Amino acid sequence: MPSTRNPGRVAGLWYLLIVLGGPLRLIYIPSKLFVHGNAAATASNIAAHEWLFRFGIVTDLFCAVISIFLTLALYRLFKGVDQNLAVMVVILGGVMPSLIDFVGVVHDAAALTLVRGADFLSVFDKPQRDALAMLFLHLRDHQTTAAEVLWGMWLFPLAILTYRSRFLPRFLGVWLTINGIAYLLLSLTGELFPQYENNAFLLAQPALFAEIAFMLWLVIKGANPPAPAASSYATG
Repeated sequence: MPSTRNPGRVAGLWYLLIVLGGPLRLIYIPSKLFVHGNAAATASNIAAHEWLFRFGIVTDLFCAVISIFLTLALYRLFKGVDQNLAVMVVILGGVMPSLIDFVGVVHDAAALTLVRGADFLSVFDKPQRDALAMLFLHLRDHQTTAAEVLWGMWLFPLAILTYRSRFLPRFLGVWLTINGIAYLLLSLTGELFPQYENNAFLLAQPALFAEIAFMLWLVIKGANPPAPAASSYATG
């Protein structure tokens, strides 16, 4: 069935774009450019790979916009199951995370401005600018940790809708629930016990693959909810 006639596959394709773009700024760029505890080395890496860092900013903006289209596609897919829960998916999974992404881009732009050393920053020497750049990157990390609450919360209504839908396998709904709990625990760990955050992320991997499984099911198998029953077959 063509994707244009299959609302599940449309949602899956939007989801795929986020899965492909999201890890760039969240995983790849920090692993390649950021040096823990070393502001000078981090600033030097960003300056040497400025276009990679800028591409990360653009990718964040792209994913912020795509997440809105994704959740609207999910709303169309699930509104017949429970419209109130479908609205929650749009708010918790689309609107609010997108706003946070836009704010995060400002932090990255501030760090890049400090690294490049704009003229009006000449009152600060380079070590000070590097330290301030690292501060903005840390603020971005704290923002991501806080955003994991929303990453988890939106999966609960999505999981319930998936479980109740009858046109998607119920095990995906259960797995998405576990995924949501894992994100909440990761956020709490990052806020309360940051020294264990990396270990917690590694332990949570099996749970976090639920979104990948959900996305792949929609892309490959699609989902086509049954047409709503007519309120009446005849008027007289």
